Amino acid sequence: MNVNKLIAILVFSVLISCSGDENYVEVPDENSEGIVDSLVIQQIFGSNIDLDNLANYANQNIPDYITKDNTNTNVITDAKATLGRVLFYDKNLSVDNTIACASCHQQAFAFGDNNNVSIGVNGVTGRHSMRLINTRFARETRFFWDERANTLEEQTTQPIQDHAEMGFSGQNGDPALADLLTKLEALDYYQELFQFVYGNTTITEARLQESMAQFIRSIQSFDAKYDVGRSVVQNDNQQFPNFTALENEGKDLFFRSPNQNGAGCITCHAAPEFDIDPMSLNNGVIGIFADATATDLTVTRAPTLRDIFNSSGIINGALMHDASMATAIDAIEHYNDIDATGNTNLDNRLRGGPGGNGQNLNLTIAEIQALEAFIKTLSGTSVYTDAKWSNPFIN
Repeated sequence: MNVNKLIAILVFSVLISCSGDENYVEVPDENSEGIVDSLVIQQIFGSNIDLDNLANYANQNIPDYITKDNTNTNVITDAKATLGRVLFYDKNLSVDNTIACASCHQQAFAFGDNNNVSIGVNGVTGRHSMRLINTRFARETRFFWDERANTLEEQTTQPIQDHAEMGFSGQNGDPALADLLTKLEALDYYQELFQFVYGNTTITEARLQESMAQFIRSIQSFDAKYDVGRSVVQNDNQQFPNFTALENEGKDLFFRSPNQNGAGCITCHAAPEFDIDPMSLNNGVIGIFADATATDLTVTRAPTLRDIFNSSGIINGALMHDASMATAIDAIEHYNDIDATGNTNLDNRLRGGPGGNGQNLNLTIAEIQALEAFIKTLSGTSVYTDAKWSNPFIN
């Protein structure tokens, strides 16, 4: 324990003894900043957060071949990402203190959900929760399956203001976002964290958005088998020396266009980030969860193909917005034979040849299995275990 923390503990003990109330904590004035702060932070977070030794969010290693970056002006700092981590995991951001962002975006599942449809404070949400892997390294900067949020910053507070998800909608009897800000201002640890990060205790929606977006953008996965192979070759078209024959075959199919007997996945999911082309339209999946008669043509976004599986090869929950595909094989088979009937928003790259009746790749079972093997090489390890992305609250 350093001298400053020892002094802080002694001061804290004196304050308690003078107050006669063991729950009493004096609000620090401008000249005592950091003394009571660290005590309250330790009480809530233990060793998970140390304001004197912040986790590294700002200067993580990024491979040289990764070129996309949608950070723009909201540059990641260790302090703001730390605040974002607390907000991301805090159930106080829901009206009944039962749901956090992390409830639907779980580290164990690549910051996605293994439930088909996530549970909110007022029932189920409308769509399967999207994985939040490598959101910083994507050409598509709009968010949600239907791209209704213009930026990641805007996206972060929309679930909070959704009646079903976290409940601060301000409509039909729900409290509003302003009520959440008041709620957070009453929590000692946010007084201290905002003072530490911003130099004052003012809590605003813009600050919530800024810090949560920084934390989410910090979540990266570049230690996959693919990355090991890519780092020792000049480009993706070469055989990766660490791949099996099946994995190299799957990679070749992934990159080769349909008119060359490939699958052409690369046209919508460009390597090495494997993010979605922002110009993509609907992918042929138009279902609505639990309603076999309804259709949804507005879904045009998708997460990166990285970490569909965990490091043990187990899928991180069902695929597609309606969780209609339980396996990667199901998804590949969907792209192998797409029916364009009635889909006025189907991406032109999936309409097939003359007539535009839908794509038919004529992939064999062996080729489909090879594609699955390649997709598994896109899964990392540290994203599931790194403490800086874990729940900071003491359980």
